[in-house]
Amino acid sequence: MTSSAEQTPAKIPQRVIWLAVAGAVGGFLFGFDSSVVNGAVDAIKNEFALSEAVTGFAVAVALLGCAAGAYLAGKIADRYGRIPAMKLGALLFLVSAIGTGFAFSVWDLIFWRLVGGLGIGLASVIAPAYISEISPRHVRGRLASLQQLAITTGIFAALLSDALFANFAGGAAEILWFGIEAWRWMFLAAAVPAVVYGWIAFTLPESPRFLVVQGKEEEALRIFRSIAPSEDTDRQLRDIKKSVEEDQIAGQKGSLRGKAFGLQPVVWIGIILSVLQQFVGINVIFYYSTTLWKAVGFQEKDSLTISVATAVTNILVTLVAIALVDRIGRRPIMLAGSIGMAASLGTMALAFGSATGTGDAISLPGAWGPAALVAANVFVISFGASWGPLVWVLLGEIFPSRIRARALGLAAAAQWIANFAITLSFPVMAAASLPLTYAMYAIFAAASFFFVKFKVPETNGMSLEHAETLFVPKGSAKAAGKA
Repeated sequence: MTSSAEQTPAKIPQRVIWLAVAGAVGGFLFGFDSSVVNGAVDAIKNEFALSEAVTGFAVAVALLGCAAGAYLAGKIADRYGRIPAMKLGALLFLVSAIGTGFAFSVWDLIFWRLVGGLGIGLASVIAPAYISEISPRHVRGRLASLQQLAITTGIFAALLSDALFANFAGGAAEILWFGIEAWRWMFLAAAVPAVVYGWIAFTLPESPRFLVVQGKEEEALRIFRSIAPSEDTDRQLRDIKKSVEEDQIAGQKGSLRGKAFGLQPVVWIGIILSVLQQFVGINVIFYYSTTLWKAVGFQEKDSLTISVATAVTNILVTLVAIALVDRIGRRPIMLAGSIGMAASLGTMALAFGSATGTGDAISLPGAWGPAALVAANVFVISFGASWGPLVWVLLGEIFPSRIRARALGLAAAAQWIANFAITLSFPVMAAASLPLTYAMYAIFAAASFFFVKFKVPETNGMSLEHAETLFVPKGSAKAAGKA
């Protein structure tokens, strides 16, 4: 039987939209804070007379902070709530923006980058958890995809603000306003969205599912009714309570531990989804694209413009994913994305196999240059319309209520560690062999297809409590309860 909500999926309560957008502001800060350093790298290197190795570490250290922040976010959110975790994230973003902007040495710059990473890690966990928990089932995919849209918008805003500051000052290292260099203003600009995020956190209601787990059922029911009065809120409350009780009967009691190499199988599914999302090499396109653009004939000065254009493309294809995710479903989109990524990365591997020259002098002969350029953009489109947003959607859906924040935190931490590994290893691997590097990413893209095909069931249109049962091994207490 099809419910009226499922027949008219376009109807979304306005309050739900506002709460989802507000929750996704953390994703904007996530994208902004992680990318703002791009325009400041050369100026920082010259300001503090850094070696290549120290410069690379100063850039990448935020990713380690992200991993730690994501891991801690789950514990904080499950103990104190989603909203207190948001407030802490906003404070970390604000302190990092000011500290980095006024850094007096490379070591305190690294420290403030680490603090910013903690904030990014928190935001990467709390936003998808909160959005999934306040969204009606028939639109949850679209609303959860706002996280990725906010991230890509944040990346675009960071790259655009970097370009504006640098152009106004005549260079990132030049003085802009009040005797402060442009590169410092790039970091200080992050204080504005941090304050906005903090203000928003004080206006949002707590996640009703978290309140049910904490035994605050009356408060949860009141929030459910204010969010979506047309939904059967009493039934939602009963489903959540039943799910929590079944977790306790199964002996889980909020623990991530299980028989699958020390963790519950669903936690491993979340971790593998996160790692595969990074191991296809998406951040190589954003962090190290200059080599590719130069190889196909662009001047280095054009790289910033191309990066901004790529960021815009990423936003547009995320909108495509938002439009389709609740109509087509998660699995078909992710499978199609895996095929597109594997094919485009394989093409890039072949193209660079024909390259002449080495290092910065590399070039692609004949038609291989345009082929590599098209393949790179197909890769960005394939990722941005599928694995980019939908991994966050699934991470918000697949975990039981009692462990959602902690399991999501562990999966996000794995994602940041994978991001760090790819970011740090690419220069070394590229110097050894670009064809083999892109071929390796293509293999991971192909692996992502088979993982979704055989391990990830469809969750479209289901309540969170129903969706989580799809990932419970047959024969367990919870599975038996749903039989």
